[in-house]
Amino acid sequence: MDEAQARDVLTAAGFTAGPAALLALGENAVFAVGDLVVKVGREAALLERAERELAVADWLSRTGIPAVRAAEPKPLLVAGHPVTVWHRLPDEVRPAEPEDLAVLLRQIHSLPEPPFALPARDLLGGVERWLRLAGGAVDPADAAYLRARRDAYVGEVAALTPHLPPGPIHGDALPRNVHVGPEGPVLVDLETISTDLREHDLVVMALARDRYGLPHASYDAFVTAYGWDVRDWAGCTVLRGARETASCAWVAQHAPANPKALAEFRRRVASLRDADPEIRWHAF
Repeated sequence: MDEAQARDVLTAAGFTAGPAALLALGENAVFAVGDLVVKVGREAALLERAERELAVADWLSRTGIPAVRAAEPKPLLVAGHPVTVWHRLPDEVRPAEPEDLAVLLRQIHSLPEPPFALPARDLLGGVERWLRLAGGAVDPADAAYLRARRDAYVGEVAALTPHLPPGPIHGDALPRNVHVGPEGPVLVDLETISTDLREHDLVVMALARDRYGLPHASYDAFVTAYGWDVRDWAGCTVLRGARETASCAWVAQHAPANPKALAEFRRRVASLRDADPEIRWHAF
């Protein structure tokens, strides 16, 4: 799904009253439409996840966690694409910092289970779908390598012994998923909230430090604000490797329409094949 296709879905869903500004294009196309934000999912298979995200938003609202709020309680399915509608947040007053994320994660990690079932964090579950969406744009040998790597990590992740008590997590814990408005930091992008090892949320920032160029001082500020460094945990290497596998496959879905995505995919696969943990990856 490219931007033009997403805009067609937006129009079919009835959002025609004013201009729509594209905010992001990843798993979803995210548009600002007046006082609303509309998310258009890539395919019908994501409908269940959209339904759960709306339930999570309602739950977080009732628990007092600062998070984005839904404007409509149920998703639409328009031309095979799930569509969810959200209240637009006020303009940010500054970029989110790693310590802002850490404070919100502490709140999420203190929550008991919600009154509905959350899935486990299926970190590697999207690999097959992302590679399928990539189609012939990626080298079949690279796709086979990632599938084999995924299969090897599934068992290793399942066998990990956590340091922290398992429970609700954000699932994609990055500063880009925090919006700092006039009233402070707010969590956005709730579709990966799940129940699993809390370490999932912390290894993301460790990977950002090592792969994406997050300054060491910024990572240290995150650790200080959270209160523990996941790199001290024996399972960190395994969980990091699984996330690298997923992150590499995630880029593949953009390869058919974006040469930069294809180049980044090849860079990531090569660094994994070479077992080089410090080759710089670029956020996409």
